Amino acid sequence: MSKLFLCGDVMTGRGIDQVLPHAGKPDLFESYIRSAVGYVQLAERASGSIGRGLDFAYPWGEALAVLAERRPDARIINLETAVTASDDAQPGKGIHYRMHPDNLPCITSARIDCCALANNHVLDWGRAGLAETLMLLYAAGLRTAGAGRDAQEAEAPAVVELPAAGARVLVFAYATPTSGTPADWAATRQRGGVNFLGELSGRSAERAAETMLQHRRAGDIVVASVHWGDNWGFDIPREERTFAHGLIDAGGADVVYGHSSHHVKGIEVHRGKLVLYGCGDFLNDYEGISGHEEYRPDLSLMYFPALDAATGELRALDAVPMRIRRFRLERAAADDVSWLRGTLEREGRALGTRVTADAQGALSLAW
Repeated sequence: MSKLFLCGDVMTGRGIDQVLPHAGKPDLFESYIRSAVGYVQLAERASGSIGRGLDFAYPWGEALAVLAERRPDARIINLETAVTASDDAQPGKGIHYRMHPDNLPCITSARIDCCALANNHVLDWGRAGLAETLMLLYAAGLRTAGAGRDAQEAEAPAVVELPAAGARVLVFAYATPTSGTPADWAATRQRGGVNFLGELSGRSAERAAETMLQHRRAGDIVVASVHWGDNWGFDIPREERTFAHGLIDAGGADVVYGHSSHHVKGIEVHRGKLVLYGCGDFLNDYEGISGHEEYRPDLSLMYFPALDAATGELRALDAVPMRIRRFRLERAAADDVSWLRGTLEREGRALGTRVTADAQGALSLAW
């Protein structure tokens, strides 16, 4: 049995970057706020003083104790932040996320194994920003998937060795236009960028699965990280299900790890394989911003799928509810756990899944 840790988008730039030991330049190009310090002030108005120059591990908060207790074999995140000092802001883009390079220990403090980078923020600060991000992550021993110095590197899987001899997790990552990723961010033979999927369809799933099968060997677990869909809304588009099912049916992916929505979405098990359609946000600086309270973007989940080491089939899925408060993760309160359980139960009915909660507030999936 192999256990993974997966979570929603990790966005350690902008406001979070400002409270870490090495705050970068706060300059923004948003119509809403012109300085990243403004996001800190919004959060403080909502929840109280946060402080400055905080420990690198501060944003992870109580999640670190959960990780220590659960002891996953591989820790995989979607890092939706450029790690760079580049000032080459993408023209015409409304939001730009970056974390100062000296704050990279914020990621390594959680002992992350792999950062999926195929998303709509990794090139916010240009290709120079992407190149610096890749260089810094490599130097820190972090594996990456979904972005690279050329198309070949962006398409290649990250390889995470598991404790069992010869066992591996392969992580492939894809960005889609439905998540707001610009088409010209696609990596080519001549330039760096992301592993970009122009469409979600059965045919594109077959092509992706062919690449996966070229890399996988017996006993590998394959995770497909897909950044797709709108920020808000529980509906799952037909093309997303078609693509996810296609990856699994063709023998490519064992886990489809979908993200982009700012809140959790329904979970499916297709032919024994896990499909997470929307993991929500895990770390962000949205605290104090109003407008979508009904989706509870302050709540998130730590997903711990246990997979059969030989077949990649899902044996169990536990999820630990968390809440973002003062830019820090804390265990969700009983009412919050109830909301998350009810939401996943409601959204899972059409997908064939149910959710229960134990006395400690952890959720478990049934299918």
